[in-house]
Amino acid sequence: MTLLSARPAQPVEPGLLSRALEVAGRLANEATDVITATAGRGAHPETKDSPFDWVTDTDRTLERHTRRVLTAEFPGIPVVGEEFGADLGAGDAPYRWVVDPVDGTANYVAGMPWCAYSLALIDAYGPVVGVVADPYRAQIYAAARGRGARANGKPMRLVDRGHTESAIVCTELARKGPWPGMGEFIQHAAGAHAGVRVLGSAALSIAQVALGHAVAAVLHSYHEWDVAGSVALAIEAGAVVLDRRGEDTALPADGLLVAAPSAAEQVLSWWQKAASATAA
Repeated sequence: MTLLSARPAQPVEPGLLSRALEVAGRLANEATDVITATAGRGAHPETKDSPFDWVTDTDRTLERHTRRVLTAEFPGIPVVGEEFGADLGAGDAPYRWVVDPVDGTANYVAGMPWCAYSLALIDAYGPVVGVVADPYRAQIYAAARGRGARANGKPMRLVDRGHTESAIVCTELARKGPWPGMGEFIQHAAGAHAGVRVLGSAALSIAQVALGHAVAAVLHSYHEWDVAGSVALAIEAGAVVLDRRGEDTALPADGLLVAAPSAAEQVLSWWQKAASATAA
């Protein structure tokens, strides 16, 4: 099993890192104000393919604002967003911004205090800068490659428990419900005396690993705008990032495991066993 966090970090021009952190942090603070002022108060939701896959006026407003600011501050770096798609050339550009204006929109619409604003700058090697706003806890989590992770400006470093017993593992539903093998995965975790939680925000699920509140987060499927910001936090805080085969990929295309180093192999085994049981 190869650890993503063990790979040499690809250098990034220091001035770009500093500017990206500053602008992303400012946008995250602005998003926090908007989300807390409007959550659960006539958000005018529209559904997509799933009855819990919402789009709101707030999603669109925040993404438009984010795009305007990033285009002005970083001309030539394309933006990819959940609501308005990818700018021309985003797939081939050396850098791209990815934004999810409200991750956990169903929670936001209901007024449940668990959603996030996520923004990341990405290159071919993964997240360069990541910022996640947790509006209900008044927290801004920020990380930059090689510079560590911070929560409201204070250094954030994962504390590895060394075991999964009595620990929390986060996961999220797939687009239309439980993912194949999810029940078996929960059973494996319960057999090891770990609890599984489905909280409704991929960004915050991964952030819990970086913060040391959960030992792992498993996502069967995701979009990069959901997770890139929090993956940056996790890597800089000392977490392991793997795909479902246990291989290191910056942002795996086929499922994602983020874990404390001592828990990674065990949680990966639950995931793989669940997949095998489903395929049998």
